[in-house]
Amino acid sequence: MADPLQQMYQQVILDHARAKHGAGQIDPFDGESFQVNPTCGDQVTLRVRIDHSAGAPRVAEVGWQGEGCSISQASLSVLTDLVTGKDIPTVDHLNETFRELMHGRGKELEPAKSDELEDATAFVGVAQFPARIKCALLGWMALRDALAHALTAEPTPDATTKETA
Repeated sequence: MADPLQQMYQQVILDHARAKHGAGQIDPFDGESFQVNPTCGDQVTLRVRIDHSAGAPRVAEVGWQGEGCSISQASLSVLTDLVTGKDIPTVDHLNETFRELMHGRGKELEPAKSDELEDATAFVGVAQFPARIKCALLGWMALRDALAHALTAEPTPDATTKETA
């Protein structure tokens, strides 16, 4: 018989794979990334909008379109819930913590880190299968890349701030 915790984790992944939080394009957006997992064909285009109004930049919205297995789709859904509204250093920390979980070969993280990851801890079992780790990390790689584009892009002046010669 399967471990009750493992069953709960599987249910979280299946629920997110069906619900697909954040699925769909957002426009306007500040950064975009297209990522493919060549091993299995999963792919995603992820867009992010940044809010600079509260001082430190925050992830205002994440939107994505993709195809792939339930693991990649669920990971994108969980990622969306986890990072929306968070400042960039917190998002980077969560990204690194999720990577640590994926490279732990199925070993649980310390409780404080597990708490930070919320539903993303459900992917601990995925880390036991090296071929599936890339599926779970696909959206996180896209997020990191989209944020890099968003935070390094030249601001586009709007019509009210253009200088006239």
